[in-house]
Amino acid sequence: MSRLRIFDEGQPDQPILNTADAASIAAELDRIGVRFEQWQPRADVQPGASQEEIFAAFREDIDRVVAEHGFTTVDVASIAPDNPNREAARAKFLDEHFHIEDEVRLFVAGAGQFTLHVEGRVYEVLCTKGDYIAVPDRTLHWFDMGPEPAFVAIRFFKDPEGWVGHFTGTDWAARFPRYEPESAA
Repeated sequence: MSRLRIFDEGQPDQPILNTADAASIAAELDRIGVRFEQWQPRADVQPGASQEEIFAAFREDIDRVVAEHGFTTVDVASIAPDNPNREAARAKFLDEHFHIEDEVRLFVAGAGQFTLHVEGRVYEVLCTKGDYIAVPDRTLHWFDMGPEPAFVAIRFFKDPEGWVGHFTGTDWAARFPRYEPESAA
């Protein structure tokens, strides 16, 4: 289940808001320029499905978003708990960073947690199957796929080179809870 928790940056153990209501999540994130939607696929897609099967299940939505925003590349990122590089993959984006391109993802299966650091607040967004999130370029954030990552996501790019992480060197991410699937409910 999707979830949003908002914290004052100085109070990582006391959420100001904790909600699983999709409309509330979308409204709160919209206030900071982040787009959040829940999409329904035409067919159920399982981890291990081919990129073509995944695209077919979400074709109308993918085409709409590409046309609206001018994305030139759409691909699929997938990682399973048995991936031998899972620890390195998780660690790659656990520190606060930003991109010079919007970070746009649709979670097809599994879950991952985006944590956004905006204007003195920290927005912890647990994204699950069907969640579409568009984080504006230069938004400070980190991403946690959990200790046993299990997700499939469609990624949208205008220029994949713009997706390189620019790390801030701060310890903000270490101050807030890591994503642990058993505590996500």
